[in-house]
Amino acid sequence: MTTLITGAGLIGASFARHAAERVEPVIFLDPFPRADYLKSMLGDSGYEVVVDDVRHIPALVDILASNKVDTVVHTAGRIGKRAADPLHEGYSLNIGGTQAVAEAVRLTGVRRLVHISTFGVYDWRRPTPEPVTEDFPRGAGRAYGNFKGAQELILEAYQQTYGFELITLRPANVYGVGHFWAGSSGGEKVQNLLRAGLTGEPASIAEEQTMAFEYVYAKDIGRAVDLAATCALPHKTVFNIANGDVTTFDQLVEVARKLLPDLSLEIVPGTPPVSRTQHLDISAARDFLGWTPEFTMEQGFEDYIADMRASMDAG
Repeated sequence: MTTLITGAGLIGASFARHAAERVEPVIFLDPFPRADYLKSMLGDSGYEVVVDDVRHIPALVDILASNKVDTVVHTAGRIGKRAADPLHEGYSLNIGGTQAVAEAVRLTGVRRLVHISTFGVYDWRRPTPEPVTEDFPRGAGRAYGNFKGAQELILEAYQQTYGFELITLRPANVYGVGHFWAGSSGGEKVQNLLRAGLTGEPASIAEEQTMAFEYVYAKDIGRAVDLAATCALPHKTVFNIANGDVTTFDQLVEVARKLLPDLSLEIVPGTPPVSRTQHLDISAARDFLGWTPEFTMEQGFEDYIADMRASMDAG
């Protein structure tokens, strides 16, 4: 089985580690791949990188057909506020890129498409149940969440019309080395906290980022993507992927300080935080994918710190 991963970021690389263990080839498509990052995640073998834009349908078709790609993992797109900076570019990349992927899958007969969505797809403006299941309404008004909702609807329409297999994952805020280059402010917050604890420099955290939030560690989402790519097609095909608990900012800092006692931080006044109070229901991922998180927040931070230390030593 050969897999194309759109976007050479943390989630795709975390999945690619599993494919490498099975000696299965992986191809990344990214217009600005970071060779040093991929090497730090995957070593020197088991993957290929094609430098191109996800909106370029001819390139997609050529990659899929010439490599007999069986599975596509679609991660490419702008995250968070970057999806609206500017809005038309976020629309072009997130929506246009998804439509291009769907069209290329149709044209080449790819068997399965695994789409990485987000818990930001839910309409958090509504009264929210506890816990939040996958059938909760989509579309929260902001660019990123609305784009993700539109991406899901586009892919659902293509799947219904052309019959390829489609599995959608909706992860909570993913944290792990480097998960902020595409715009994840939550991922950047966690990395800033841990880096500050390692370097002794204060972490500057925007007040807006002191909200209660739900998280999932990169290696847990990587395993979820691997299961979604390789399992027999389940009856249910949309899954929340998360720790199953909401973590307050104070709890986040407490865990970081337990591991890095020298951590100091300053909160930069600004926009007040908007906290999550309801956690995601992850029972469907357990029941249909066989997935549950393996890392607690403390275990995730321990592993993350080890990866950061190795990266800092190598630099």
